[in-house]
Amino acid sequence: MKDTAPDWFETCVSRLTTTSTQRVWSVLVTIFGDLAQDGSDQISGSLITALTRLAGIRAEATRVALHRLRKEGWIESTRVGRNSVHRLTSFGRRQSVAAAPRIYSRDPNMPDIWHVLIASNSESSRKELSDLMLTGDYFSLNASTAMAPGPMPDDLEELLGFESDTMSVPNWLRDLCGPEPLKTAYDQFWDAIQIVERLLPAEGAGDPMRSAVLRVLVVHAWRRIVLRHPSLPPVFLPDDWKGAACREAVSHLLDRLPRPSLSSLEAELMD
Repeated sequence: MKDTAPDWFETCVSRLTTTSTQRVWSVLVTIFGDLAQDGSDQISGSLITALTRLAGIRAEATRVALHRLRKEGWIESTRVGRNSVHRLTSFGRRQSVAAAPRIYSRDPNMPDIWHVLIASNSESSRKELSDLMLTGDYFSLNASTAMAPGPMPDDLEELLGFESDTMSVPNWLRDLCGPEPLKTAYDQFWDAIQIVERLLPAEGAGDPMRSAVLRVLVVHAWRRIVLRHPSLPPVFLPDDWKGAACREAVSHLLDRLPRPSLSSLEAELMD
């Protein structure tokens, strides 16, 4: 791999990393989740440093992020000579596998049934609703009401619940499901992904390392947006919501940036 990256690559990296604050540990989660999700996959410390350097991340920040992921049970590390290799723990793999359908699906399945839960003013009822909100499956309509796809849970105790396959969706609910900050994030990502699509050479990135970095940054930027809300059908969202267009653009771009093997990336370090 040449030491000097071409201008188009630098521009793509810049556009994919300047729309929001980069959390290095989160970028590493994406690297492992996209490139090394299998139980037998492992990545050398040298490769991680090379990938993050191309993404504009300092080596010291990468070391701190790796330490954090080990401490929080996401990865485990083993010394091999003077280097280290890192792999996802079973916990890390479960988290990555759970998020993968939302990230990579080209046509996410939309549920036919939705359910609504309503809490009373009692402390136990509000706590039951609060605990369900922590699962990430629900979005809040107000302090005592939440909604989620699929049938109701079977073990409700203090909550009023009902489910339906027919719903009226007023504009206030569309605005609630697609709030302005999230809508703006999608708009910014759409602008960035269009630039990457235009600048990426027809033959692709040209080498496995740059292909991997661009792929990871696309997935990372997309993941940070799409996992911030439940999967919702278009009728629940504002008319100018760019979520579906962004998903289609991401799928097309990932086709142009196929996932390189870890062996090819490790070999690239030797050139």
